[in-house]
Amino acid sequence: MTLTEIRIHGRGGQGNVVAANLLAMSAFETGRFGQAFPNFGAERRGAPVVAFVRIADQTILRRCQIQTPAFLIIQDEALMHIPGVTDGLLPGGKILINSSRPATEFSVAEETELITLSASSIAKQYLGRPVPNTALLAAFLSLTGLFPIDALVKVLAHKFSGDVLEHNTQLIRAAAKQVPAGQWKETIHATSA
Repeated sequence: MTLTEIRIHGRGGQGNVVAANLLAMSAFETGRFGQAFPNFGAERRGAPVVAFVRIADQTILRRCQIQTPAFLIIQDEALMHIPGVTDGLLPGGKILINSSRPATEFSVAEETELITLSASSIAKQYLGRPVPNTALLAAFLSLTGLFPIDALVKVLAHKFSGDVLEHNTQLIRAAAKQVPAGQWKETIHATSA
């Protein structure tokens, strides 16, 4: 069974849990299986939040937290300074960070590939609010080719309509173009359980 595990780190109010759910629901849109669940302590705005996503081509039986993800999505670059954020990342794992800084300014293991995207800025431009989750998901899907960007658009169409959906669709398409499409595709094919 091919199983892709993703850990999403953010802060309360950034849409971390929503991002995990959107990614799992996008998997369903493509006929795959998805699982998403959060882990957080005291619920307060700004507190660190972790969400977990599993995507597979068969029913997912695992119910534990993801200790060794192939991918990390970091919604706040300041979280890179918190011990444990990158713990367990598989060798050759990939990290996508919401940051306007270049990837070279972040310290990670030598075999880890890190890409930055100014997701908050893109969101502010298209949505009027600096919520990075949807932009990061679009970039992640573009990088990995896990499934088409349109799956994410379809999921959003179940929740939104009119101008809100149109602005989110524009955001998704713009964010996907900001990263090298398919660059992480080999990592998807290398993960299995």
